[in-house]
This record gives sequence, structure tokens and C-alpha cells, in this order.
Amino acid sequence: MRRFAQRFHVLAVELGGLMIKVGQFMSSRLDVLPPEITAELEGLQDEVPPVPFPAIRALAEAELGAPLDAVFASVEETPIAAASLGQAHRAKLLPGNAADTGLSSVVFKVQRPGIDMIVDVDLAALRRVGGWLSRIRLESERADVPALVREFEQTSLEEIDYMNEAANSERFAADFAGDPRVAVPGVVWERTTRRVLTLEDVTAIKITDAEGLRLAGIDPATVAPVFASVMFDQLFTNGFFHADPHPGNIFITPVADSSAERPWKLTFIDFGMMGEIPSKTRSGLRKLLIAAASRDGKGLVAAISDIGVLVPSADTAELERAMTHLFARFGGMGFAELREVDPREFRDFGAEFGNVVRSLPFQLPENFLLIIRAMSLTSGVCSSLDARFNLWDSVEPYAAQLLREERGKLAKDAAAQALETAAVAMRLPKRLDGLVTRLEEGSLHVSNPRVERQLARLIRTAQRAVSAIIFAALLISGSVVRPDDPVLGNVLMIVSAVPLLYGLWSGGRRGR
Repeated sequence: MRRFAQRFHVLAVELGGLMIKVGQFMSSRLDVLPPEITAELEGLQDEVPPVPFPAIRALAEAELGAPLDAVFASVEETPIAAASLGQAHRAKLLPGNAADTGLSSVVFKVQRPGIDMIVDVDLAALRRVGGWLSRIRLESERADVPALVREFEQTSLEEIDYMNEAANSERFAADFAGDPRVAVPGVVWERTTRRVLTLEDVTAIKITDAEGLRLAGIDPATVAPVFASVMFDQLFTNGFFHADPHPGNIFITPVADSSAERPWKLTFIDFGMMGEIPSKTRSGLRKLLIAAASRDGKGLVAAISDIGVLVPSADTAELERAMTHLFARFGGMGFAELREVDPREFRDFGAEFGNVVRSLPFQLPENFLLIIRAMSLTSGVCSSLDARFNLWDSVEPYAAQLLREERGKLAKDAAAQALETAAVAMRLPKRLDGLVTRLEEGSLHVSNPRVERQLARLIRTAQRAVSAIIFAALLISGSVVRPDDPVLGNVLMIVSAVPLLYGLWSGGRRGR
């Protein structure tokens, strides 16, 4: 399998186009491909020779409708990066454009000539292969291959539309506006088309350049947890995430401001491959993270079901037992610690629970491959920054933060529901009083003389119920809020005694 992956690696570089993207895509298929393949392909970068500059110039001038000399003050003919879909050159804006945009140095990104045709051919080939694989029972039971190809097709077509990438960049920047941890290059819209993209030049220290970071006075080990936290924010809070956070797309930019919390920022580039998570899936992911951090095997399986990875009819009892066993033995270990575990323990675990996991009807929801890819790349980058980095060290505090937020929402929902119920209950005595008044005035005919006495008892019961509901609402809200806000929680719990005492007093007095 390793030799097969190596041959595919060479073939992908030779063919270029989407074949390199396919290799990168396959490297994230940890759920269906063995590590011998994913490990070989995860290092696959856009190792393609650059397009000669005359061809780049011709395409750019056709897109912009003017000679490059009339559009830029200068353009460097040697590219700073050559990729399978395009390549980037440094350039200088003309003085007028520089004054309007506040930028001078920019990166001028141009698609490879003929890439549209190459992408169409590659996608047609992938659709054919997907159709073949869908007829193989072993594969069709694990994943809907044609659907995965369609997802990859949509992502690829969006990636070669630079107008879409520019819009993604601005949306990402808006999500982190005011966040001192993150920087995003500005877009020069006047010099951007579907096939040409002009951005602020934010080139800095590559995130995995440990020597460069140390020369700038930055400890690489301090970068890893911040990067992990920023990626968690994208996945579990914003719902709009960078799906290709490999080292070439992230810079560490030193900050000159001495008052800043940290002397550097994470600068993200290349927003062609982005993922969006629906609110329901995001809620399931938050539950999954909380369950994983608390080593809750049952909660983890429930979250996986909520996300849609397991079909509703799946029997999860054995999977819950497997996850509980897994957490009990390996939970909280970092990659460095896992490497020290006796391989026989992993083999024993696989022998005991492998059939259980393989027999369950797993499925991959929309965009889930991009989530897997983003998290896999995040883990790899963090481990390269700090060999001792333990992802759990970042997961647990983030999960604790999410849990506090969930408790806060629960308290608000409980209080709102209790107040709504109390409001209905408080209106009930008034409505009953109105009914009694109508009885007294004779405007409502009642043939049973005992109804009035029964209604009077009902009014007294309703008044006591109102006191009990308000007491319960205040007490429950106080107990939920108290761990995060002791002062407010204590006040709510103390105040809850007032309606309780009133209910007891009114009940006793009316009883006498």
C-alpha cells in the first residue's frame, strides 16, 4: 500500500491539476484508508513546475483588460509560489491605487492557463471512478462515493473562482474582527477577477519554521495552543472554517506593539477551500468535544449520532462500551505518550472492538470530510511546533468554556420557561375571579350550586401554585448560574425563599 501511495504521489505531481488535490483529499480519509496511504499522501504539496511568465502575463492582461504595466507599478516575474491551480507573484500598486487602498506591496495570484479544462477532465474521471467504487460492496457500505465526489467537485469549482475566494477572505476577517490573535490580508477588489486575485502582501514566517520563529524571539511551543484554539473557534463557534490550514497557508507575523498580549499574530491566507457547518451539526460537534474532554463514552456516541455519522437505527450499546474502554485506557494521552504505549495493547483493543466498529452503519454528513481534514492538519501543525504537544491540553479548557456557555443557555431557557409558566399561572386567578363575578352578577347560568365553592378552592390552589412555580424557577436558576456567577446565583437562591414563605403562609391562613 505504501508503494501504491508513492506511485500515486509521483503520478499526481506529473499530471498536476486536481490529481494533487485528490491526493491531499485522500490523505484526510482516515475513516476508510489505511495509514500507509494517508501518511504518504499527507505530505503531498503542490509540487508542480511554474508556468512561464509570458503565459501568466497574457492571461492576466486578458482578465484585467489592460497591460500589466498600466495596472501595476511593477511585477516580479519569478513566482513566490507555484501550485496546481495557480501561482503567485509579488507586485507593487500604482501610486493612485496605493493611496486609495492603503496598500503598496501586494501578491498577484493568477490561475494556470487552461486549468478550467483540466479540472473538467479530472472531475469527469473522478465521477467515473466514483461510479465504479459504488458497485463495490465493501466501499458502498461505508460511504456514498458518488456523493463524496460531488462534494469534492463543488469544493474544487469554488476554489478556482477567485471572486469566491476574495469573498471568503473578507467573511473570515469579519469573524475575527478585533481578535488580536488573527490577521487576514486585505483584498484589492479593483484588481481582482474570477481568474486573477490581488491581495495585501502578508508574507512572514512560515508557521512551522522553528528556526525563523526563534530568531524572531518567538517560542514555537507557545504558538501551538493558540493555533489550536483559533481552529476550534472556527469549527465549534463560527461554523465557517479554513479547510486547508497546512503550513504553507499560515504565517506568524511579529507585532511591534509592546502593549499587545503576545508579540505575534496568526496570519491566514488562501481561502479557496472553506467549509461551513450547519447549526445542528455544530451543536453536535460541541457536544462531542465536551464528551471527549470529560471522557464520557456514552455522551460521545450520542453526539456522533446527533451529528449524523451514525444512522438512527444503529445499535450503539457495544460502541458505548468500546468508547468507555478506550477513554479509560488511552484518554488524555498526547501523540508522544501514545507512541510509548506497547503496540500489543492497541492490537488487543482492535481485536476486541474492531468488528463492533466495522459493523456499525457509519455515514459521512455533508462537509464532514473537510472537518476531518482541518482537524488532522491542525494536529499535525501543532505537533511539528512542539513534539510534546498534547491536543487534550487545548481541548479540555476549550470544552470547559463551551460547557459554561451551554449552562448559561440552559439557565436562560429554564428561567424563560419558568417565567412563562408563572405568567400563565398568575393570570389564572384573575380569569377565575372574572368567572366568579359573572356568576354573582347572573350573567352566567350555572345549574350546580357547588361550582362557586369549587372555583373558590381552585383560586386558592392556583395562588399557591404560582408561589411554588416562582420559588422553583428562582431556585433552579440560582443553582445553575451559581458555579459561573456565585453572587447572582446566591441572590437568586435567597430570593426564592420569599414566594415559598408566602405560599406556606397563605395556605395555612386559608386553611384556618
